Amino acid sequence: MTKSEPAPSESDLRAYAAIGDGRTVALIGSRAQIDWMPTPDLNEMPAFARILDEATGGSIELAPIAPFEVSRRYVDRTNVLETTFTTGTGRAKITDALVTGAAGRLPWAQLVRRIDGVEGQVEFGWRVEVGTALHTVSPWVQSTPQGEIIRAGDVSLAVIGGNHGPTPRTEPRAEYDAAAEPTPAFTGEFTAEAESRHVIAVVATSGEPLYIPDADDADRGVDRTIANWRAWSREFSYDGPWARHVQRSALALKLLIFSPTGAIAAAATSSLPENPAGGKNWDYRFAWVRDLAYTANALVHFGLREETHAAVSWLLRSIRESGPDLHIFYSLNGDVPSDTHTHEVSGWNGIGPVVTGNPAQGQVQLGVYGDLFSVCRVYVDAGNVLDIETGRMLAVIADRVCDLWRDRDAGMWELPDEAHYTSSKMGCWQALNDAVHLAEIGQVAGSADRWATERDRIRLWIEENCWSEDMGAYTMHPDTTDLDASVLLHAPSGFDRGDRMSSTIDAITGALGDGSLLYRYSGVDREEHTFVACAFWRAGALACVGRYDEAIELMDDLVTRGNDVGLFSEMISARDGSFWGNLPQGLSHLALINAAIIIREVAGGKADGH
Repeated sequence: MTKSEPAPSESDLRAYAAIGDGRTVALIGSRAQIDWMPTPDLNEMPAFARILDEATGGSIELAPIAPFEVSRRYVDRTNVLETTFTTGTGRAKITDALVTGAAGRLPWAQLVRRIDGVEGQVEFGWRVEVGTALHTVSPWVQSTPQGEIIRAGDVSLAVIGGNHGPTPRTEPRAEYDAAAEPTPAFTGEFTAEAESRHVIAVVATSGEPLYIPDADDADRGVDRTIANWRAWSREFSYDGPWARHVQRSALALKLLIFSPTGAIAAAATSSLPENPAGGKNWDYRFAWVRDLAYTANALVHFGLREETHAAVSWLLRSIRESGPDLHIFYSLNGDVPSDTHTHEVSGWNGIGPVVTGNPAQGQVQLGVYGDLFSVCRVYVDAGNVLDIETGRMLAVIADRVCDLWRDRDAGMWELPDEAHYTSSKMGCWQALNDAVHLAEIGQVAGSADRWATERDRIRLWIEENCWSEDMGAYTMHPDTTDLDASVLLHAPSGFDRGDRMSSTIDAITGALGDGSLLYRYSGVDREEHTFVACAFWRAGALACVGRYDEAIELMDDLVTRGNDVGLFSEMISARDGSFWGNLPQGLSHLALINAAIIIREVAGGKADGH
């Protein structure tokens, strides 16, 4: 965002902005407090997790001591955040960055908070309080020749700075029983004046030595990181409608790319609730094949070659190493996670449970086959070549789809009741359609005639069993009147861009819509809020069936639904616009990006100027 806007209330997840370095992500609230930051990697247990554990989660606080007004924005074309505080005596600016090095990401995590006085005087207080990692460790302070550091399990953490007024000792919060609630902290106070500069940096490693930078290097790291983000943004290529929103979504997506492996996290957080009653609180710090399929499409369109290759290579390597079955998601390191653990902490606003892990692992989701082949097709059609081993693997998987598509599965939404979900059958159609394409251009050697025959058989089955004349729509599965927004994904996939899909859009809008927003499937409005991605899928589907004006009008509304810095969560309340679910949510930003790309491609100049 280029304009500074008032930050939202702390009672809403809209209050959080995100910064990252390719290893981890920090969420910064509207008072500039950091309430979530796994260290040093995103998939670690979080040393700072007050967003989920108010008592012992840990946070990094920095704010004026006197009452203040606050506004914030991202530094243009970066994931570096500027927060401006105005008090009765002056104004000062905080620039927050998870810094990167001259050669890319650092081999440790380093958060730098640079405070510049703008006018008058502003007294600041700060506190770095390391948490219990959801009650799995007991942090403690160790004195070393380089100063005091905090140990929390395998994590080692130090606070350094310049002109930042540190206190000589660390003390736990007075309102907590230090023996029962071990939350050691570093604290300090300083006064920002016109043209003064102050630096606070937090550096962390896990299971390895701790590097201690000096304050001047930490300060330079902010400028270097801004330059690195802008260099990346210069490589970003998108000249089309809603360009500002598309670029911010691309930057948000970049935060979720785990650079050590190339994996793409579904979201940066765990256990943020989908509704006030709780229950559907899951860990999204894993890489879904589905998300990678949409990401590959976006990255190719943006000309981001390195990220595309890294993501595709990570996926294919993970499948081979964890095979022979295709899993719906993998850890950021590429293995198959299995355990889910519930932690006895309060949860965001007291809404639990708080979990690490995700129980969807092990489900049968047939649509994932379409996602895999979509990734490979997009990669090849961009001018790349598959290796021989991958070609053989895809041929085996295509043969498997020919046999599996008749099975029941859990559907895209990971439902407990297996059925013949329509969108899953459409995903199998897409898998075989793309397999035939890859065979025709010599990338996959296999039974292309069989794949084509079975592909056509799937289409016939869907048309005979999943289309309801009474509803005027593809239903969620045969023998039901329920509807499912994930069917809309198969306008862009090419399964149907005609009258039946157009009629399905209208039926879904009538049954699942609330203004411009959309629920996932019939009946789910009783237990959760609208799903951001579904609304953008509807915009893309409208364009695919030739309803360009409606698609453009819908997009014009939807892109404004993000928070003050352009981020989206998983869900939005249709009642008050509040955010729900994990954030930043990759699927939400991907849906925005891909809807804009689709509308630009099929509507041509009609969307110019948006």
